[in-house]
Amino acid sequence: MVTSSVSIAAAALVLLISAKAVAAGDPPMMIGLPGCDTSCGDVSVPYPFGMGPSRCYRPGFKLTCDNDGSKPPRLLLGDGSAGTFEVDRISLDNSWMRVVSHGLQAINMSGRSGRWSLGETAGGVMYFLRPRSNEFILTGCNVQAMLLRKGNLVSGCASFCPPLSDRRFAGYVPGHGPNSTCSNIGCCQSSIIGNSMPYGVSYDVYVNGLKGIQRNDTKRYTTVKNVLLIAKVGWLKENNLKVVMKFTYKNSSNWRRKADQLRVPVVLQWAVAHDVPVYNFSRKCPYDVKRSICKSTNSKCKDDKYCKDRGAYSCQCKKGYEGNPYLTGGCQDIKECEQKEKYDCYGDCEELPGSFRCRCPAGTHGNYTLPGGCVHKGMMITSLTSNLRLIIGLSVASGPCILLLVLGALLITRALKQRKADALRWKFFSQNRGQLLKQLVSHRADIGERMIISLEELVKATNNFDQTRRLGEGGHGTVYKGILSDLHVVAIKKSNIVVKREIDEFINEVAILSQINHRNIVRLRGCCLETEVPLLAYEFISNGTLSDHLHRPEPGSLPWKDRLRITSEISKALAYLHSAVSVPVIHRDIKPSNILLDDALTAKVSDFGASRYIQVDQAGTTTAVQGTIGYLDPMYYYNGRLTESSDVYSFGVLLVELLTRRKPSLYRSTEGDGLVMQFVALLAEGNLPEILDPQVVEEGGSEVNEVATLAVACVKLGAEERPTMRQVEMALEALQATKEIVLADLVEEIDEVYVATGYPSTSQQAKKKQKETSRCYSQEEEFLLSATFPR
Repeated sequence: MVTSSVSIAAAALVLLISAKAVAAGDPPMMIGLPGCDTSCGDVSVPYPFGMGPSRCYRPGFKLTCDNDGSKPPRLLLGDGSAGTFEVDRISLDNSWMRVVSHGLQAINMSGRSGRWSLGETAGGVMYFLRPRSNEFILTGCNVQAMLLRKGNLVSGCASFCPPLSDRRFAGYVPGHGPNSTCSNIGCCQSSIIGNSMPYGVSYDVYVNGLKGIQRNDTKRYTTVKNVLLIAKVGWLKENNLKVVMKFTYKNSSNWRRKADQLRVPVVLQWAVAHDVPVYNFSRKCPYDVKRSICKSTNSKCKDDKYCKDRGAYSCQCKKGYEGNPYLTGGCQDIKECEQKEKYDCYGDCEELPGSFRCRCPAGTHGNYTLPGGCVHKGMMITSLTSNLRLIIGLSVASGPCILLLVLGALLITRALKQRKADALRWKFFSQNRGQLLKQLVSHRADIGERMIISLEELVKATNNFDQTRRLGEGGHGTVYKGILSDLHVVAIKKSNIVVKREIDEFINEVAILSQINHRNIVRLRGCCLETEVPLLAYEFISNGTLSDHLHRPEPGSLPWKDRLRITSEISKALAYLHSAVSVPVIHRDIKPSNILLDDALTAKVSDFGASRYIQVDQAGTTTAVQGTIGYLDPMYYYNGRLTESSDVYSFGVLLVELLTRRKPSLYRSTEGDGLVMQFVALLAEGNLPEILDPQVVEEGGSEVNEVATLAVACVKLGAEERPTMRQVEMALEALQATKEIVLADLVEEIDEVYVATGYPSTSQQAKKKQKETSRCYSQEEEFLLSATFPR
């Protein structure tokens, strides 16, 4: 009996001591006020947010836990009146939250305008879209949409749908790059600049003057449904793109049901609103604001830089503390020493307020951030001494052997590297030669053998590609000057980036140039196939590019007679490519920087990396759009259909640039028109000298009007309305031979290109002088041209 009483007393004493110990320690981590629910389903609800009684949350931070039939329960924004916005996560770190709407109708549209907001919430909380975390998404055909905040543009984009021949839309075209989903064909997306709520939304039918794109496409195609969304960055790529696009273009009951089941997340920034904003560069809160918002002693307050129309503040725990800064005692010391290995501390750890200190134990020395890094000082000295003696002894005894081993290793390593390099070169040679022979569509495979140059010879010719030998850099590689063993001076093109596309373009250029022989096309001397991307050796053209001569800073440029001759030589080269070779070739990148000039200013067309073969029995080919903006055929850009007329358009832009001495990619008129459109409009108005190069006006005389009319014919929007390059060649040849041009066959009417030109004198004079002009082709040649290249 006595023993039992003693046991009971001992147990009570132990419980009392334990209770005191718990009371003396830190309180458990809290995220909400006592007696308040802090979770709903799988979502934690930290204060200042809360549910239930008003004492459980700050004014405006009310949330509602919806238990009506949903498993798990849903946490709704406010009292649930904010539509279908469901709270998915709340973070006190950096004050952000993620909300989710259901379906694709998050933006309420009335007509062509609408509003995006979180509904009416009570004062005390401010929401705005978290910067760089959300994007604006639009799907549909030939529409543009804008996201506005107080009349200011926040985001916007436009979506186009080029129609197909059977009056159906082509749908969307995926974009390129790791962060892109839409390419503005069928759908578009754009980033959103952070600001406060709410946002206005508007959209309109895109009006475009391009042929084939009409004003009321969206009305004509009633199955196409516009979708406007604000969603978290990357949401569209997370297996949601297919549903959104099918809903847009199919709009069937099955896809509408799937679209209604989508969960569209949005990332919000939130802050505690205060009546009076206080602006300061330090972004620190006023004392009274900090005291009323940040309740924890170990917290800090800052004002929000994204909200300027009223004060908005947020709290965070200081460094070394974690928890809820909005609660009294909410930020607690992390206790780093209890998990010191996590902080790379393997010595003695001492807790400090909000931090800790780590050091090696007394009597030891070393690196306390490594396991076993702290050792006794005496042991360290003894170990160092014995190790030093051992090292000295071994060095004296094994010195000669080590020297022989090092020399042998160096020789073996060098031999292995050489063997590996030879094997790699043979691998590339076999691979590239195989591709090259496949590209040589004629049966003259011996061309590949005759043009092969070894890598050693090119390295020697360029002094190992010394930067002093560098001539320039183009769209398909860097060009170096070199001298081959046969004393030919060459320009060697070397790719900067090793990608599959570069290899294909270099092989393509070898295959084309190896079968071409024309005085106005740069000659390919040979190629090296022993590198991953082949190296090409061209004849060296010493006088730079046409762009260098045309756009030099001096007032004067190329004389008019040289400009006229150069355009004639370029037209001859293009006509040769289109109609004189066994398999026609489309250059696809005609521009002044790809026209080389020799010492006599003779034109040489270069850079065939983007060129394509076109079979004789085909009118064109569908391919990925490639070329230079400003010189690119608009119809090729929109439908991807590459034809010989694409080169004609680029040549027409080149003619405009030669006449005006202005770059198409940089020029903009006061009305915002590009160079080509402005040139056409001024020719129609009879004000062409307004845009012409003064030197051309002074030296060209009446020939300028004829060349300008030819240029306008080449840049017509309809490909079928443009002349062929052989016709352009004949016109320029006739103009050079007689100083009078015959354009009646080429330009019957230029009264409708982009605007009515109103320039009848050219065609009238051309028809009058047609019989007086000497032929530059025989009657038999013109008969063949008319049969082969219909006008």
